[in-house]
Amino acid sequence: MRIETTMSDQIARYLDLASEETKLTAENMANIDTPGYRAVGMDFEAEMRGAMYATEEGLDPSKPKLRPEENLVTRPDGNNVSMDRESLHLAEAQLKFKTGVTLLKGEYQAEMDAIHADK
Repeated sequence: MRIETTMSDQIARYLDLASEETKLTAENMANIDTPGYRAVGMDFEAEMRGAMYATEEGLDPSKPKLRPEENLVTRPDGNNVSMDRESLHLAEAQLKFKTGVTLLKGEYQAEMDAIHADK
């Protein structure tokens, strides 16, 4: 039996986006010494708004749109990845993921409480 609500679907998408943000950050970190590599990212809030709209309309949310990170200091080898910046992004993505897990646990606990309310 699968119990789903609009809220649980949206939280699941939130977790997917947080995971995608973690992967992008790890990719940037892995390429810190690659000459010419340009950091990429995504607009988390815009992607989440789009996912919420898609869920409400019964559409399948697409993969997040990636964008090159602008206004970063470029080293002489053409690489613009900053380990400090990426570490901060990784910490933010981890907090988002932990928040999503907590929200999803609460959502499922509320559903379980409703199922067992008559006992």
